[in-house]
Amino acid sequence: MKAIRRFTVRTVLPDELAPLGRLAANLRWAWHAPTRAVFAAVDPDMWQAVDRDPVRLLGEVGSERLAELAADADFKTRLNEAAADLDRYLGAELWYQRLPSDPGAEPPSAIAYFSAEFGIDAALPQYSGGLGILAGDHLKSASDLGVPIIGVGLLYRHGYFSQSLSPEGWQLEQYPEIDPRGLPMTQLTDDGVPIRIVIDLPDARSLVAHVWVVRVGRVPLLLLDACQETNDPELRGVTDRLYGGGNEQRLRQELLLGVGGVRAVRAYCASTGHPEPEVFHMNEGHAGFLGLERVREYIATSGLTFEQALEATRSGTVFTTHTPVPAGIDRFPRDLVERHFSGDVALEGLPVERVMALGAESYEGGDPHLFNMAVMGMRLAQRVNGVSKLHGAVSRGMFQGLWPGFDRSEVPITSITNGVHAPTWVADEAFEMARRLVPDSADFDTAEGWEKVVEVGERELCDMRRALRERLVHDVRRRLRASWHQRGASDAELGWIDDVLDPDVLTIGFARRVPSYKRLTLMLRDKNRLKALLLDPQRPIQIVIAGKAHPADEGGKRLIQEIVRFADDPAVRHRIVFLPDYDMALGAALTQGSDVWLNNPLRPLEACGTSGMKVALNGGLNLSIRDGWWDEWFDGSNGWAIPTADGVEEPDRRDDIEAAALYQLFQEQVAPLFYDHDDDGLPKRWLEMVKHTLVSLGPKVLATRMVRDYVERLYQPAARSSRQLAADDLRGVHALAAWKQRVARAWPGVRIEHVEVTGMDEPPQVGGELMVRATLVLGEADPGDLCVEVALGRVDSFDELVDPSFAELSVVPGQEGEGPLVRYAGSVPLERSGVSGYTVRVLPKHPLLATPAEMGLVVVPEPAQGIGALVLR
Repeated sequence: MKAIRRFTVRTVLPDELAPLGRLAANLRWAWHAPTRAVFAAVDPDMWQAVDRDPVRLLGEVGSERLAELAADADFKTRLNEAAADLDRYLGAELWYQRLPSDPGAEPPSAIAYFSAEFGIDAALPQYSGGLGILAGDHLKSASDLGVPIIGVGLLYRHGYFSQSLSPEGWQLEQYPEIDPRGLPMTQLTDDGVPIRIVIDLPDARSLVAHVWVVRVGRVPLLLLDACQETNDPELRGVTDRLYGGGNEQRLRQELLLGVGGVRAVRAYCASTGHPEPEVFHMNEGHAGFLGLERVREYIATSGLTFEQALEATRSGTVFTTHTPVPAGIDRFPRDLVERHFSGDVALEGLPVERVMALGAESYEGGDPHLFNMAVMGMRLAQRVNGVSKLHGAVSRGMFQGLWPGFDRSEVPITSITNGVHAPTWVADEAFEMARRLVPDSADFDTAEGWEKVVEVGERELCDMRRALRERLVHDVRRRLRASWHQRGASDAELGWIDDVLDPDVLTIGFARRVPSYKRLTLMLRDKNRLKALLLDPQRPIQIVIAGKAHPADEGGKRLIQEIVRFADDPAVRHRIVFLPDYDMALGAALTQGSDVWLNNPLRPLEACGTSGMKVALNGGLNLSIRDGWWDEWFDGSNGWAIPTADGVEEPDRRDDIEAAALYQLFQEQVAPLFYDHDDDGLPKRWLEMVKHTLVSLGPKVLATRMVRDYVERLYQPAARSSRQLAADDLRGVHALAAWKQRVARAWPGVRIEHVEVTGMDEPPQVGGELMVRATLVLGEADPGDLCVEVALGRVDSFDELVDPSFAELSVVPGQEGEGPLVRYAGSVPLERSGVSGYTVRVLPKHPLLATPAEMGLVVVPEPAQGIGALVLR
């Protein structure tokens, strides 16, 4: 019989073991090895059986065993030490608390971090892929640094999905129900009554959610749960599955995350006394509606107009984009969104037409019938970033239409490259080895600290790598046997699994989501060549593959079936394996045990990718297309770059070219280096490459570096901007909003009438100056509101300026009474030789603008009037 509902009965711990409950309730155990060791000691076999989940462990262990432990002095000593260590960790003064704190420039009191998914641990399956894993690593690293972040997400009662395979190798999905009372979380209450978050919906309906609090070290993570009896069955399903349902379901999820998430933060701070956030961070467009709720708050509580509330909201908001392709953005039919923000469900003070304008694709190539969540996020945030240097450049091109008239390089989207949380992803053996060599963990922030790590002996490093590889081999065999049982095979048919993989063979890992651009099956372009690599008698390779296709992605499922059918071939199945149900636990095993991490996306469609970073920290190497983070940090010696067939438009031909390059790298460089052993049996050149990788990548790929970058480059500037606007009863908000409205009204009347240049009578020379005079018609604009610049740089074959330098021109004095024309003058130094060009432009100018491009307003002369070419000698 099948149960109609799942629930969890928690054990009652003896008083002597009460700290076990407190340790289990804080997910610091997910990355703290000593705490995990305490739970493992409770019952080692049970610990493995419950997939190393402390809450499940405490629910399964028997009362007799608990009584034994309560009488075990050694165990109680270890338990109390772990509990005391947690207390010290929660109360310690860490990096954030030691930041300079000048009066008026203190670090933000709190930051609210919104994401549709969070990958904290496999025991809390609230993630589908890289976005969620990145969000989880962000929270953990913020905790380790003492950054006062509040995480905000949704509690999906069926998570993403559990993946298995049919006998034919087709992906199957199951949705096991999650009981929040069996997870390390508590309900947010007021005097014992669950706090309700209510979202008004069309047709006189209301969506009600409760809030669960997950303790991620020092960081509270708030998860909103719509599975409440007060909701009708359809609305209970809003938080049923991650990325499930149609457009209306997704829109309701994002309303709950954004609007409901802000209300949950307010309720949490009121209930616990936690400082209110000064900065709100949208991790992708799913959380975009948080900006609308904050605009509504400012209007309701401070009496601001829409325009004023928008400026107050933008100043303290950060938006991170994670997608390099338009298809990766949530875009809803305009009429669907309009229905949720008009009539009886309109947010107070937010006219529906203003709401719709925020998400409108009102630029060349945009679709007027769609509401774009990323576009709304960018319009509601004063600071926007991509997640790698290359992705920042791609994003500037992708969203350039929001800032018309500006060159791609000037689009105000910066980048902060992702990182990974080392304590989560680095094997315990690697951590212990590193700690022996570098006792002070702060040294890991520098290359010098990592240079100490590589003083490890080559034999020890080689032995550690083999141990991790062997552990992966055993884990693969266990998982593969379970998968074949699910596919209908009997034990009598599975004896061959005992010989799958070899702990002494070069092991390649490949695991990720399965959209087409990730190219799961690129390795199969020439199956005979791949077989030859797998079965090479002297230098074989073995490959472990994992990945999930979205349940609605039939094309992705076909790719999985193709790789599974190849891996089922008895000739190669001991050398290549596809493992279903890719999750954090499998991801950790793969990134720790793989010698080489393979990544072959279609460049430049990988925003960042972080799995290869985890491999590097465990002493593995990367073999990747130069995309995402690898484009930024590959130095020619810390791995291999797969050559890309840039410019080849025909997809099949491009895949053939890049697959051939992949095979060649394996055959001629990777495998020979791995199997080239000296007289002591050590692959010295391989180990040298590993050590160089640790030094070159170690301090860069850490999520602590990433979070510090967010604090210093985005959170602190956002807090300063917000405080400047809020000072003196929001005086700055009123002034900036009025100034923007005045400038926007006057802007159509601003034009450049004439530009003249002196200093070119003789051939210009480096070290000289270009004297520029520009005559402008300002109309109703005030000269003090404008910045007039001359731009000078090299020119390409289309007379486009390349990497120009800028110099501001000044109003020429003594022009009173000379009519509507205003003259500006100035000079720009000639610092580079070659064919160059210049132009003049006009921008809005105000001290509270984050960038000159913020308003998207610029005036330039007609090319025939304003651009000239000169040769610098």
